[in-house]
Formats: sequence, C-alpha cells, structure tokens
Amino acid sequence: MTHPSLEQLGWNGKFAEAMAPLHGQGLVPARVIAEHRGLYRVAGAAGEMPAEVTGRLVFLAEERLDYPVVGDWVATAVLDRGERAVIHHVLPRMSILARKHAGKTAGGQAIAANIDIIFLVVGLDHNFKLNRVERYLAVASGCGARPIVVLSKSDLVADGEGKAAEVRSRTDNASVIAVSARTGQGLEGLRELLNGGRTGCFIGSSGVGKSSLINRLAGSELLRTSEVREADSKGRHTTSHRELFVLDSGGIVIDTPGMRELGLWDPGEGIERAFADIEELAAGCAFRDCTHRIEPACAVRAAVDAGELGPGRYENYLKLGREQEHLEARTDRFKQQEKKAYDKRLSKAVKDVCKRKNRQG
Repeated sequence: MTHPSLEQLGWNGKFAEAMAPLHGQGLVPARVIAEHRGLYRVAGAAGEMPAEVTGRLVFLAEERLDYPVVGDWVATAVLDRGERAVIHHVLPRMSILARKHAGKTAGGQAIAANIDIIFLVVGLDHNFKLNRVERYLAVASGCGARPIVVLSKSDLVADGEGKAAEVRSRTDNASVIAVSARTGQGLEGLRELLNGGRTGCFIGSSGVGKSSLINRLAGSELLRTSEVREADSKGRHTTSHRELFVLDSGGIVIDTPGMRELGLWDPGEGIERAFADIEELAAGCAFRDCTHRIEPACAVRAAVDAGELGPGRYENYLKLGREQEHLEARTDRFKQQEKKAYDKRLSKAVKDVCKRKNRQG
C-alpha cells in the first residue's frame, strides 16, 4: 500500500525549519489526520498509525487549544516498528480555526490547524441565512486562512448565482461559490482552489452537504452521507469526528462534524475583516470609541439612514461585537479564577515542602 509523502500531506520549508532541532531527539514529523475523543491518528513517512500525547505535553498545556488537532504537524516518536506513535511536540501553526466551546463553558475549541482555505458551507434550502454567513466569516476571517462561502444544493433553487450575488452584496463582496454535489455545478472551482497541495477545511451545520461535496471532489465515497428532513433541512451528524484526506488531484481536505453553534473565539481581527466596510465607515465617526449605537455624529448610523449600509448587516455587526465583548469579559474572569487556583496550589506545595524540611531538621 502506497502512503502519501510528507509533501503530499502539506509539508513545507517552514515546518521543516521548526522540526530541525528535534531530529536529534530521535523524533520524526507527522501530520494529525484524525482525532476522536482524545485519540489521534497520524500520517508520516512511516505510514499511518494511532498516536497518543506524552504526559509532558499534557502537563505543559495551559488550555485545550495547546493540544494537537487535525491538520497539526507534530514531532513524534515511532514505536513498535511503526505500529504506534507518541506525540512529543506540536509544531508552530500557520493557521488555527477555533470556536467557543458550545454552552456556557469559557474556553476555546480548536477545529483544524494549518489550513489554507476555509469552506463555509451553507445550504440553499432552509439552512440559508445571511446572518449565519456573516457569523461564519467573522469566525473564519481572523484565523489566518482564506474564507470561501460555499452555497451548496444550488440545484434546489432557480438562480444559484443570484443567491451568490446576494451574499456578496451583504458581506462586502466576500468570495462565494454556488455548487451542487448532485449536478456537479461549481465543483471545478473548488478543485482549482485546492491545487498545489493546499489544505481546505469544510465547516457548516449538519445536513448542508459537506460530506457529499468531499465525496464528489474525491471521486469516491470517502464519507458516509444521509438524507435531511424536508421540513427544516436538518440531518444527522454523519461525520462524528474531524478527519483529513489527501485527494488524488493533490488537494487536502478536512471534514468536520456539523455544528449547531459556531461561537466567536478570539478571532483577532476577524470581525474587523468580515465587516471591513463598516470599519472603514467608523473612521469617520466623531468619537474614536464610538459604539455606533447612541453617540451623535456616528458615520455608521448615518450610512444606514442614507441607505448606504443595510440595516440587517449593521444589526448583525453590533450583535457580534456585543458577543465578542461578553466573551472577552468572561475569559478574563476565567483566567483570573485559574490564576487564583494555581497560586493557591503553589502556596500549599511550598508550605508542604517547608513542613517536611522542618521535620527533617
């Protein structure tokens, strides 16, 4: 059986430079191609094998984002003649796509790493909502990869290109492709984006057709698919974990489980980039710290009143901004609580050492 080479898996000079000091420790590079409940599968020059992380890596990890994720390049020790591997280091990432943990938990959850293109898949059925598209763009725009909006199931509407134009007009001319896994429309455009060994990650709600699109790109049934309910276009989570595939055409794709919630998580300049048109308008506000809500001489609200900025886009911008402010406040509190708990444990450890020394003395 022929295994993909490191280059076919996306290896490049930057990763080689980061890996160079670790070769002397007997470690070799591999890419994480699957993750499921803390268990990993990696691929490298020795082929594919299951992998686990070292206790030292677990000890040094300050948060969940420090653990390996699908797409990561890692330094591994290959054991038992290639039957398994141990992950010692995660090489510096070129990009990381993360979201807020679902629910009330404060913290980030990595989705995929070292991706070149994020395909934000939205179905042209009951799943199609412009607010959802803008949220996806805000999450994706700050991660270091190029976001592409993919309008799937274009065969279900009379004018898929018209829907694409509607998205562009609402999202400051974002890159949009209307596709159909059933008819093949738009698939060639996706293949061209993945040329040259680029890594693309598909994200979206369950039932939007991510797995079907990947199967068509691969030319085979790599992933299991299921029908969606006609009433609301919702489907079962046929993808249960994140997984990376190398296509015969040379591209690399990562499939992810359908997500009911894609909350903002430290997007950096994600909101600013996704709403660049509003940020440009904001430069004309009378106050530098204008919230664009109640302040006088607000250039953003003036653009809404003049019909130059759609009210829907304006309201969603404010909503995502409030969400980010709330997340930052919660994260700060969470970090303060973590530091307080750490200081308490450290103080207790120091006292225990002093007590033992006194008893020995």
